[in-house]
Amino acid sequence: MRCPRWRCRVSAVKLTAVSNLARGDAPEARTAQMLRWQADACRELGSPLYGDLLLWAADDLLAGGPTAEVLRGHLDDRLSSVLALRLLGGAHALALSGSAPQLASFYPSAGGTPDREPGSPRAWAALRQTFAQQGDVIRTWLDHPPQTNEVGRAAALLGGLRHIAAEEVLPMRLIEVGASAGLNLRADRFCVPGDAGSYGDPDSPVVLTGGWQGDAPPAGQIEVTERIGGDLSPVDPATPDGRLRLTAYVWPDQDDRLRRLRGAFRIAADVPAELRAESASATLARTHLVPGTWTVLWHSIFRQYLSERQRTELASGVAAIGATATPAARFAYLYLEQSRSGGCPVTLVTWPGGHRRILGSAPAHGLPVQWQAED
Repeated sequence: MRCPRWRCRVSAVKLTAVSNLARGDAPEARTAQMLRWQADACRELGSPLYGDLLLWAADDLLAGGPTAEVLRGHLDDRLSSVLALRLLGGAHALALSGSAPQLASFYPSAGGTPDREPGSPRAWAALRQTFAQQGDVIRTWLDHPPQTNEVGRAAALLGGLRHIAAEEVLPMRLIEVGASAGLNLRADRFCVPGDAGSYGDPDSPVVLTGGWQGDAPPAGQIEVTERIGGDLSPVDPATPDGRLRLTAYVWPDQDDRLRRLRGAFRIAADVPAELRAESASATLARTHLVPGTWTVLWHSIFRQYLSERQRTELASGVAAIGATATPAARFAYLYLEQSRSGGCPVTLVTWPGGHRRILGSAPAHGLPVQWQAED
C-alpha cells in the first residue's frame, strides 16, 4: 500500500533543511540554520512563541551573544539531536521552577502572559537574560535527549490496537521502546471522542479531542495485561523532578498539550508500568511471545534519534521476534514515525505472516490521526 496522500508538512520542511546544510559551513552558521529550521517547525506545530524565540536565538548565536556561550561545544551536534529543543527545555524548566521569574512572566505554562508584540521581543529579552545569567544550568540539559512523552500520539496507538484486536481478540502485552516516562503505556485509560469513532471513558483525565478523523478504526476490545517500557534514560512521572523534566519539553504556549500531559500524570499514579533503563535492542532481546496473547511493540517519533547501526538492530530484532509468532502467540509491530517521503504514517505489521499496512497518518505531535480504510 502506498503512503497516504496527506502529509506531515513539518517532516518535509525537515528533509529540505537537512539537504541544505552545507558541509563546508562554519559550525555557528550551520547551528543557526538548525535553530531557524526548528523555529519553522515549532510555528507549523502551533507554537508561535518558540518560533519567534528561536529566530532571535539564531541571530544571537551568530552575533556571539549569550546563546553562543550556552551552545559552546555543541555546534557540531547532529540535526537529529534537536539541540534547539534541549536548549529551550532547560530554560523552560527554570521558568517552571520559579528560578527565572522574568521569563516565566511570558510563559503561559508558568502562569505568564504571551508577548503580544510581533516577534515577541520582550520574551526574547527575558530568555536572553536567562541564557546569560543561568547558562551553566541550561548547558546541563544539552547532553540529554528531549524527553517529550507526547500524550497526543496515543491516538495513533489506540487506533492501531483496535486494528490488532479486529484481527484476533486476545489480551495485549504492550511494550514500548523509547518510552520516556511510559505515559502512553496507559493509553487504554485515555479517551478519544473523535469524529471518526470514539474510545474510552469521557471522564478520563486524558481526553484526545478530535483525535480520530477519516475512516473510523474497527470496533474491537482492547485489554492490556502487561505494560513494559525501555528507554536509555527513563523518567519517573511519580517524582517532582520527573514531572518537571517532562513538562519542560512541552512548549509553553500549548495549553492542550500541557493539559493532556498533566492528566497522564494522574493516570500514571494509579496504573503501574514497568520501566527499564536499556536500549531498544536490549528491550527486544528480552521480549518473548506468550501463548494466548498479542505482544505489541510500539514506538513513536523515536527512530530519528537512532544511528544507522541502531536502526538495523531494531529491524533485525523485530524480524527475529516475528519469526517466532504462531496463531496462539501473536506479534504486532506498530509505529508512528516520520517518512522520507514527507509523511508521518501509522504503520502496522502483524505476525504470523508479516502483513504490513499503513493505517493512516498524523502530525508529529499525534493529533489528529487521519485514518484510511484498509485495502
